[in-house]
Amino acid sequence: MSSKLGFSVEELLPRARGGGALKMGLVALAPDDWLQPRPDLAARAAAFDAHPQAVQLLPPALPAGRELAAMVGVEGGLEDAARAAHEDICLLARAEREDVYRLIAAAVAWPTDWHPADKLGLPLVAMHAPIQGYADQLASGVDHFMAKLKPGKIFGRCNWFVAPTPARRWIDNRPPAETFAAVTTENAGETLFARCERQTLRRLPETGAIVFTIGVYVAPLGSLSNENLARLAHSLDTIPSDEAERRGARWFAPQLAAYAAGRRKKENNR
Repeated sequence: MSSKLGFSVEELLPRARGGGALKMGLVALAPDDWLQPRPDLAARAAAFDAHPQAVQLLPPALPAGRELAAMVGVEGGLEDAARAAHEDICLLARAEREDVYRLIAAAVAWPTDWHPADKLGLPLVAMHAPIQGYADQLASGVDHFMAKLKPGKIFGRCNWFVAPTPARRWIDNRPPAETFAAVTTENAGETLFARCERQTLRRLPETGAIVFTIGVYVAPLGSLSNENLARLAHSLDTIPSDEAERRGARWFAPQLAAYAAGRRKKENNR
């Protein structure tokens, strides 16, 4: 039985991981719920044109890229497929005599603070090394899922971040103390943004490569429902301390929580 994840921050946040231990949180998706309908192709083209390094691939990825392009109805390879979709696209595959999946190609116009060139060729556990708890809590489960994933099946999940920008391309080289320096309880609704990644996984039937898509959605805190604001505040309060530190949460979480509580109080007093 398939589920729908939605294609907006407001729809995705209730399905995203909250606090606590890492979980895959996968749901089965129907084929018509795989990619966002009616993508903004001009925005995709502009991002790829401005950042040619956003596309990285190894030679073994070429057949899989062509197969994927044909699947989404365009000619060419991986980059053509990614330009035709809202989602960024990565290809994962196992080499002969290897049990681990490696990143063999990536077309990532809208990254969440990572560079595809830094990850190309790496196995999954090394790709996710910055994420606290991945190796201990998720790595073996993800590897098992990848090995068993059959063509025709599509699975999705989503996660969240709190960003200082509405831009879909987010690369931040500053320390969190600088990134979030201007955030206050009073302006958090305009200076903080909920950022969701809608991620899907499916196996290509001919080459056997796994397609990992990442659809990015961003919304200002002030546009969220009280329920989703409360979800974000609770998640920030309960994620493991190392992961909270990696995200720079101490520089914005108190302001976010106070903003959420203040807005809820105002609405309750109406």
